[in-house]
This record gives sequence, C-alpha cells and structure tokens, in this order.
Amino acid sequence: MVWAMDLQMDVGPPGEVTASLYRQLVAAIRDGRLTPGERLPSSRELAGQLQVSRGTVTAVYDRLAAESLVHSRRGSGTSVAGKVVPWSGRTAPHGRRITPRSVWASLPPGFADLEGLGFDLSAGGPDPRLFPFAAWRRLMSESLRPELAATSPYSGAGNPSLQSSIAAYLGRSRSVVCEPSDVLLTNGAQQGFDLVARVLVSPGDVVAIEDPAYTGVVRLLASHGARVVGVPVDDEGLVVEALPEQAKLVYVTPSHQFPTGVVMSLRRRIALLEWAARRGAVILEDDYDSEFRYEHRPLEPLQSLDRDGYVIYAGSFSKILSPILRVGYLVAPVSVQPALRTAKLLTDWQGDLATQATLARFIADGGLAAQLRRTSRVYAHRRDVLLAALAEVPELEVVPSAAGLRVAAWFRDQDLDDVAVATAAGAVDVAVESLSVRFVSQPPRRGLAFGVGRIDAARIPEAIARLTRVLRDRWGESLPDVGRSLPDAGESLPDAVSR
Repeated sequence: MVWAMDLQMDVGPPGEVTASLYRQLVAAIRDGRLTPGERLPSSRELAGQLQVSRGTVTAVYDRLAAESLVHSRRGSGTSVAGKVVPWSGRTAPHGRRITPRSVWASLPPGFADLEGLGFDLSAGGPDPRLFPFAAWRRLMSESLRPELAATSPYSGAGNPSLQSSIAAYLGRSRSVVCEPSDVLLTNGAQQGFDLVARVLVSPGDVVAIEDPAYTGVVRLLASHGARVVGVPVDDEGLVVEALPEQAKLVYVTPSHQFPTGVVMSLRRRIALLEWAARRGAVILEDDYDSEFRYEHRPLEPLQSLDRDGYVIYAGSFSKILSPILRVGYLVAPVSVQPALRTAKLLTDWQGDLATQATLARFIADGGLAAQLRRTSRVYAHRRDVLLAALAEVPELEVVPSAAGLRVAAWFRDQDLDDVAVATAAGAVDVAVESLSVRFVSQPPRRGLAFGVGRIDAARIPEAIARLTRVLRDRWGESLPDVGRSLPDAGESLPDAVSR
C-alpha cells in the first residue's frame, strides 16, 4: 500500500498493475473522493510515488481521458473532469450483525428544525446576527499563540483563566458560591448533563424531571438507562410533593422553567432542597439563559441556597452568545468533582482551548457585559411587542415569565391540537413550537411556545396576525383582527442594536 494524492492505492500484483490503478482511480472519481477540477500528479510524479513505470501511469491517464473522466492539457497537467456521472456501486458494509442497545431504537434521530421560515418565532437560542463577530475574530487571533498549543490535555480542566472568569462572573451575577477550581468547563450544557448522568446515574435509576421538560435532557437520561419520571409544574414551579420517593436525581430549571417560563418560588426551592437532603438525592440545576431578565430581581439559585452539598449547577454561553460556542460549565460539590473531571477527561480531554481562551479574554475585557446589555435591550423590546400581540389573541393564555428568550401560552380550548396548529402556521411561513410534545409522564396540556431570538420586532405583529388567521380559518373561530392596537414595533435590527 502507498499513498498518492492523499488517496490510498494498491499497486496490485505483477501483470495487473495497469488495470488495478485504472479501477481505483475510476472508483475514486465516481464516488467523489477525487472531486471535479482536482489536479492529479503528473505521470512522472505518480510513477515515482507508486514505483511503477511512467508508461503504466500514462496508459491509465489516457484511458481515463478517453472516457471523459479526466482532462489533460499541455502545460496544465491532468485534472478530474467537471461533469462526472456519480457511481452508486460503492457502498459501506451493512453490518447487519451489529446492533445498538435497544434504547437507541426508541430515541428519535434528531430534533425538529424550524429554520428557513420567513417569520421565525421558534423558541431557539440568541439571534446569530447580534453576535460580535469582529471582536471575537480579533480575540481569537490573539489567543492562538504557541503556548496555547503546549497546554497539557491530561488534566481535563480546560483553561484556568476561563475558570476564574466564570467563577467571578457567577458570583457577581447569580450569587453562585464557588472557587475557580470548582468550575468544570464543558462543551455546552448538554455535555455537562451527560457527565452528571455518567457519574451518578445507573441503569434503572429513577430520575425526576419537570413536566413539561427539555426534550434533550429527557432523551439523554433515557440513553443512560434511567427511568425518567415527569413531575408536574404549576405556577410556583416543580410540585415537590409529587416527586417520586426513589428518585436519585432531580433535573430542574428554577429561574424560568423550560418550556413554560414559570419561576420556582422561594418556598418551593427550600422545600426541594430539604427533600433532597432527607433522601440523599442530587439536584441538577439548569440556569440556561437567566441573564436575559425583564422583571423583578432574580431569586437566588438553588446552588447558593444549598447548605448540604446536593446541588450541581449548570450553565452555558451557547444560550446567551451563540450556539456555535460550545462552552458550558458545571459547578459541583467537592465530593463529586474528581469523578466529573475524570469523566470529562475520558470523553473529551480538555475541550476547545482556543475558544476557551478567547471567551476568557472576552469576559475579562468587558465584552460579555457589554454584549448582554446591548442584546437584552433588543430582546426586551421584541418581547414587549410579542406580548402585546398575543394579548389580542383570545385563544391563548400567556404564561407569566420574567426571563429568557421565549414566551409560552396555553390554549384556552384544550381540544385544539397544538401540533396541527404549528404545522398549519408553518404553511403560512410562521415557525412556532407546540408544547404538548414536551410532556414526559403527565397528561399533556396544549399550547404554543414563541421565541424572540430570531425575529425582528417589526415582523412580530404580522407573524401573530398570520397565526390568528390560521386559528380562525382552520378551526372555525372568529377572532378579532390583531395588530390594530399594538405598540410601534420600532426600528429595524441595526438601529435597535446600535442604541
């Protein structure tokens, strides 16, 4: 075996060299490993690499040219033809005798993708247009230094400067009690949840989760063999009295429950901590985008109220800056930190040190604080416009919320099919999410979730108007026109950002 053109080739036995090289090059061209326009080595160069005669290579090239698979021009060499009919004869082995664990057959292959519609009210993450690309490129360039490449991957801890920055940031903004060494850097919060499950959850263990819930965590826990039990949520958050006695882990989003936006009351927070202490259960607190707060002062997170060491606090910069930044963190009690660090090391080494170094500089230079001030104004304005528009839709009962990039609303008529409504809205170019699909164990309630991260304020009234017409036309309700009493949606995005 030898390498040519980054393509592995076998010269073949004596007497079959020409035919063997021809077949291999045809296959590589037909299945796309050699792309249209890609230049091939000269006959002399390839013959030297393969240690065959130049005449052999010339014969192969001449045959490929005769079949219009390559072009040869004097002074320009030989290159793959621009139009080649793909060859479907090369397929990967089926591997029918290899079967994954049964749990993977029960899990959906992915998540709904609502991008591409003109009025995007999907409850996704932050607006990609608001990301400070210029500042980030500059900091990334400055961070890519030789000493960064010399960092040892074997500790699994990640960038120490970012650990310090996050510890200081969490202490100021969320009253989280931690030292830099308590911060474990992860590739987004999702990897943090996975590490917690790896370390603390055994197959068959009962894990309690808010119902409705974040589907990504439900599927992840199920993949580890956990028995995921949904616990109802009311206007004070998780109903602690309904927690299963045997639960070893409780996943909660107390700052603004996902997906309803309800804030867990202080009374419930204390009750949950007392429940966990009595049973030795772990609380996984997901504080996913609490930086975007519009009303009242935030309640202290469970982590800062915890006196017994049962809370693991998780957060992510993917939710407040951009999903392309896979940087999250766990703040865990000291007793579980070594196991979490080992799990991280075994699955991902130290993570993306270049991104971590850039984010550390971004926080230290005040970029994060400035970005949050700027984007919070934009999202607050969009949210106000959205709430005013939803107030004109009598079919919907908006769930009170104080933070985040989403607003939830239940159907007053629970006979309405929210999945069908969301599908019909998509047909008129409006992306919204149904809430019933988020339920785990409880009988589902029906409603819709609306995001403000991917739509300009000026487009929100028209989006809700279209949704209202869908409800009226498809489900027979005569609803008042929306948009007549709405506040001015404001300037276009660039003007709103520059304020």
